[in-house]
Amino acid sequence: MSSTGTPRLRARAPTDPADAVRRARRVLLVSAAVTLLLYVAPLGHLLARPLLYISTLVHELGHGLTALLVGGEFYRLEMWSDGSGVAWSAARGDLQHALIAAGGLVGPAVAAAAGFALARRRRSARWALGAIGLLLVWAMIFKIRTGFGLLVAGALAGACVAVALRATSDWAQLLLGFLSVQLALSVFSRGDYLFADTAQTGAGTGMSDSASIAELIGGPTWFWGGVCAAISLAALVFGAWVMLRGVRRSSGLPAR
Repeated sequence: MSSTGTPRLRARAPTDPADAVRRARRVLLVSAAVTLLLYVAPLGHLLARPLLYISTLVHELGHGLTALLVGGEFYRLEMWSDGSGVAWSAARGDLQHALIAAGGLVGPAVAAAAGFALARRRRSARWALGAIGLLLVWAMIFKIRTGFGLLVAGALAGACVAVALRATSDWAQLLLGFLSVQLALSVFSRGDYLFADTAQTGAGTGMSDSASIAELIGGPTWFWGGVCAAISLAALVFGAWVMLRGVRRSSGLPAR
């Protein structure tokens, strides 16, 4: 039953697609602006240092989670204050070992792409931060075996869970977008590692991931580094497109 009377204009719902597009663009703009300030402000490089640790953590988790996905073993993860890390894993064949090595190289880009896509909407941003927090708690309990790694993972997990549970949805979108921007930038700022033959870590000097893939499958290191770079770039482009794409005309709203 409906009442009669003077018709009233209906306010847009919080899930209005046009509003989602505007918020997504604002989140990306603010995240990029804050990132720029970190690198140009006095002592900004010190404030940006934790962002390097986050990219290392995601890189190593990329190795470990890929090992589990291909049916291998993920034993432990180690991180050090110089920004290096190692994920100890095992697999049955050369192809699985190669996929595990590639998982760390493309892990930050894939995580950034997923973050961009999920930061488009408020609810999905909150759920994503909660899931990240739970994943990090699992890693802290079962996989991370250095005090510094526990510190980094614990700080990030605490921030994600706190914002997901207590902060407003706008802050959830902003945090997820900011983290995604940092991971996307790390793909380029640390891109030289894709083509390196060796890696310096707190555990000593070892073979780089690209060199490991080349040894397992064949071909030059630079080729596999380029393949991982192309996959990373494609993932970032796709994630950004999902985040910023306009409203379809079929929705009844004008495209933006």
